[in-house]
Amino acid sequence: MSQPQDSPLGKATAYVDRYDPSLLFALPRQPKRAEIGIEGAPPFMGADLWTAYELSWLNPRGKPQVALAHITVPCETPNLVESKSLKLYLNSFNQTVFESAEAVRQRLRQDLSEAVWRGQPVGGSVGVRLLEPPAWSAETVAALEGLSLDRLDVECADYTPAPHHLQADHSQPQVQEALVSDLLKSNCLVTGQPDWGSVRIAYVGAPIDQAGLLRYLVSFRQHHEFHEQCVERIFMDIWTRCRPARLSVYARYTRRGGLDINPWRTSHPQQPPASQRTARQ
Repeated sequence: MSQPQDSPLGKATAYVDRYDPSLLFALPRQPKRAEIGIEGAPPFMGADLWTAYELSWLNPRGKPQVALAHITVPCETPNLVESKSLKLYLNSFNQTVFESAEAVRQRLRQDLSEAVWRGQPVGGSVGVRLLEPPAWSAETVAALEGLSLDRLDVECADYTPAPHHLQADHSQPQVQEALVSDLLKSNCLVTGQPDWGSVRIAYVGAPIDQAGLLRYLVSFRQHHEFHEQCVERIFMDIWTRCRPARLSVYARYTRRGGLDINPWRTSHPQQPPASQRTARQ
């Protein structure tokens, strides 16, 4: 079984500029899910929504082409792809000739699908959408929609996950609301480098104590875990402690190495969030 310490993270790396799908490093999701009490099927669905800003290749005349790539990795895949390995893989396209942007898209889709299902029969494909320069003007910047928790003047003392701060008042009628914060910070599981993010928590259920929720989110500040794992931990802590009828957790992390990762987990079927970056991304 692949381990995070076996990945290219934190290691001197040769940058290959010829197509090489073996650079993709898959990590199993289940060990980290077991830590948060998930055995078997998780109580959520969703996806990891990636944006790749540094994608380039050569056309048949040797002229460089560029595009943005929006990548959707379903969370039911047994593996996630470690981000530095994805950067190295994308870099391997730089001096490789492809017939068209569609050929690039198909190659990305096939290789990423095989990586996230590695060790099991492919049960579904990764979604890949390429945006070439004429479409870039349609890319917009927006804040996550919801009531800001950051308006609250709270005292914070916990900087590793402290789910005891999470409370809901089940004596009150159910509410439907979306709460957002830009104060999410965690650290890379391998390198310890800081990961900065914004998070949106939408739920239907007993009112969640907002001050406690903000303290809980701040408590990730010294925590070491990958983006996808942090979002699943947040989902499970709220799900088990506040017991909402419905819940979705969506985080947008600032980019590193030309990539941003935006995990989304939801208790119920719905359309995924639009791939719309925040100002910090």
